[in-house]
Amino acid sequence: MLGLSLGFTAPLVLAALAGLPVLYYLLRITPPRPSQVPFPPLQLILDHNPTEETPARTPWWLLALRLALAALAIFAMAGPLLNPLLAGNDEHGPLVLLIDDGWPAAPDWARRVTAATQRIEAAGREGRPSAILAFSEGLRDLVLADAGKTLERLRALAPQPYVSSRLPALAPLRKLLAAQPQAELVWIADGLDLGAASEFAKTLAGEHQLTLLQSAHVPLALTGAESLPGALEISVLRPGAAAAPDGLVRALDQKGLNIANAPFHFADGNVAKASFQIPMELRNEIARLDIVGEESAGAVALLDERWKRRRIGLVSGASADIAQPLLAPSYYLTRALAPFAEVREAKTSDPVNELLDARVSVLILADVGIVAGPAHDRLRHFVEDGGVLLRFAGVRMAGSTDDLVPVKLRRGGRILGGSLSWDTPKKLAPFDRESPFFGLPAPEEVTVSRQVLAEPEPGLRPKTWAALADGTPLVTAERRGKGLIALVHVSADTTWSSLPLSGLFVGMLQRVVAMAAQGVAIEPGKDEAREPASLAPARTLNGFGALGAPPANAKPVPANFAGPASADHPPGFYGPAEAPLALNTLEPGVNLTAASYPVTGVTLGALALAEPVDLRPWFIAAVFALFLADALASLWLAGSLRPGWRKAPALAVLALAIGLALAPVPDALAQTISPRDFDAALKTRLAYVVTGNKMLDDSSRMGLATLSRTLDARTSLSPGDPAAVDLARDELAFYPLLYWPIAAEQPQPSSLAVSKLAAYMKNGGTVIFDTRDALTARPDGPPTPETRWLRQLLEGVDVPELERIPPDHVVTKTFYLLEGFAGRYNIGETWIEALPPPDPNDASRPARAGDSVSPVIITSNDLASAWAADRNGDPLYPLVPGGNRQREMSLRGGINLVMYTLTGNYKSDQVHVRDLLERLGH
Repeated sequence: MLGLSLGFTAPLVLAALAGLPVLYYLLRITPPRPSQVPFPPLQLILDHNPTEETPARTPWWLLALRLALAALAIFAMAGPLLNPLLAGNDEHGPLVLLIDDGWPAAPDWARRVTAATQRIEAAGREGRPSAILAFSEGLRDLVLADAGKTLERLRALAPQPYVSSRLPALAPLRKLLAAQPQAELVWIADGLDLGAASEFAKTLAGEHQLTLLQSAHVPLALTGAESLPGALEISVLRPGAAAAPDGLVRALDQKGLNIANAPFHFADGNVAKASFQIPMELRNEIARLDIVGEESAGAVALLDERWKRRRIGLVSGASADIAQPLLAPSYYLTRALAPFAEVREAKTSDPVNELLDARVSVLILADVGIVAGPAHDRLRHFVEDGGVLLRFAGVRMAGSTDDLVPVKLRRGGRILGGSLSWDTPKKLAPFDRESPFFGLPAPEEVTVSRQVLAEPEPGLRPKTWAALADGTPLVTAERRGKGLIALVHVSADTTWSSLPLSGLFVGMLQRVVAMAAQGVAIEPGKDEAREPASLAPARTLNGFGALGAPPANAKPVPANFAGPASADHPPGFYGPAEAPLALNTLEPGVNLTAASYPVTGVTLGALALAEPVDLRPWFIAAVFALFLADALASLWLAGSLRPGWRKAPALAVLALAIGLALAPVPDALAQTISPRDFDAALKTRLAYVVTGNKMLDDSSRMGLATLSRTLDARTSLSPGDPAAVDLARDELAFYPLLYWPIAAEQPQPSSLAVSKLAAYMKNGGTVIFDTRDALTARPDGPPTPETRWLRQLLEGVDVPELERIPPDHVVTKTFYLLEGFAGRYNIGETWIEALPPPDPNDASRPARAGDSVSPVIITSNDLASAWAADRNGDPLYPLVPGGNRQREMSLRGGINLVMYTLTGNYKSDQVHVRDLLERLGH
């Protein structure tokens, strides 16, 4: 190593510098300049006396030039590198690197590893041992080793999906510093105060000098996803104003496919909101949210069934729903369910079937005594297939009920002041551990004045989810097949109890809906329900935010585990694939704050990478420049550059070399795009095939020009001037529609042109072949010359099956409602790609279309001649049979053809908008 910042990859080559003195003595002598003697042979023979001359000395400046050239060549072969971190430092002890390896370090992990590598290599060149301490390792002892082993240890590190406390690392550090007081401590920090970073820095700086390197990247994080009535919202966190003020959060499904994107913007604080206002069906498909460009586990939020909004059907049997809406059971249920579910009320005389057709997850029956007939059978199958039926009592259920209840009921119920009643309203008993409501508070102010009673039959207690203070059941439930039937023994309004007025009412409904979301009905009383089930890790996040197999040290979590994430419980999905539990890196309510470091004892520095700069190109360029200077100097000393020497061979060779180096690339090797192609790529233009027949080509050009002006005047499309294309020479991909009038006297195009035409049609282009033979063609007669010419052309082209344009084809309805496509003639036929047969069950469908635009349209009506007009709108060709009406219909047909080419089958889809919206729930 030479100097403070210059190193070499092959330093042994520098030994060649010792040969420069020998080179000096070899280069100091140069041949004398040739003498200039007149050519006459006689004078040369008789008068010339050869004299022996001694060689002249090489000028000192040329000698220095050549020695510098040789030295630069040696330096170039030695591989010079410029890297400031290769410089030595004043420390004489070992190097100890402290590395933050939590998720905030993941976005610029490669830069951190590079910075650490350079520090370790520099210490190794100085003969100093080194050690690495990653904070996720906790109490691991520090072991000093050479640079090679330390680099192996560094390459084995990876960012973790959590942040470990830094305080446990003080013990191994103090142990090492006691033995090596001259050690150099370098901390590559992430800049956040997570894991007690500020306290760790303050403690360590009071005991030893610390160099702290911090990246300029400011990490962002996601937390607190909320399923609101109109949107899915999540909070984006930053530790300070240094972070980017704007960004994008994307939503992905279980397969990693992008569903939607939502922007966020930090105003004044350090919390921004990203809101996904998309249909509920799409919202329920979201399994992952992440910040675009922020590759870390903290920038990922995983969603399970708890964040999905479920569609809930509500049927009320009360007759006062319309007369007194504020007193109706549906009023309290709708407002209690709205924060976490979509509530649908029946609007027809068959409410149960209507809501089951809407594919609800939970069906709530408020004071519905009996469900009879086909609706009863459908409701029973709904529950057995995994649905949840939640029923509320009322006067109708007190009078009679069906078999869709979890327990057998007594008729009449129990009323305050009546028979089988109590003297004062009863309060709720605490929820048992086996109940899904366990953990919810039982407010003292909630009282019950009336209820329907369950018969005291065997097995009643395991079915009881909630009870009153006297032990009578308030909520009972029973599993039926894959689903669940639950009954609340009071009404959903305030006539029987004050439960609907409490926050407990919302919590209980949320727990029941969550069971439907998980697809698992909980049946109390089973042994496995007494303790929360353990969920094994299925897929976990690594530090970069990628889902993968869980690490070997990952442990199961309880079913109600809420965090925080740690080494034992890394963030990810736990439990079965059909109903996983999502554990995220950050808990709701957490804020990101920047770490504060003490002023004394800490040397702050940026994580600026000093990337090695390869100086070989510069040295080689200098060698080449000196070589040219030496060549010119040699020519000058030899007299070749003097005016008398007009043709110096060496100078000619030099000029040739420079000319070859600076010569432009031949046109044959350069790919060029014509200005017309640029224009066609930037603006939609119609095109026609040049036939070589001037009259026919003029008709095509003027016809398409008139059609383009009509499109500009009548539609939102403003096409450019029509383009004339040569199939063998021009690029066709820029033009959506190609008009080709058939001229039978013209030769067939080359095979290359036919191949380009086939590729154009296969890649989505449409060609209108116009045979213009409507007057000469005969049904079932011999083909016309134009038809034979077209058949020969299409023999090498993959043409789909064709049919006469049917009246319900979408091309007849793209802009105007048409019955045919007239041109100069209106008796010819127009052919298009054949459609699938119509659906006999959808006879009312007004338009049909295939999956794509037809690549071929064949007509014989001479469309361009009917379109052609001058700038004043006067037609250029007479029509047969004629009339302005036919010309107008021809232009309308042309507009339809262009719109069909550009928009495809969207018109046929419009007739199903109502059905599509109903499927989406709108």
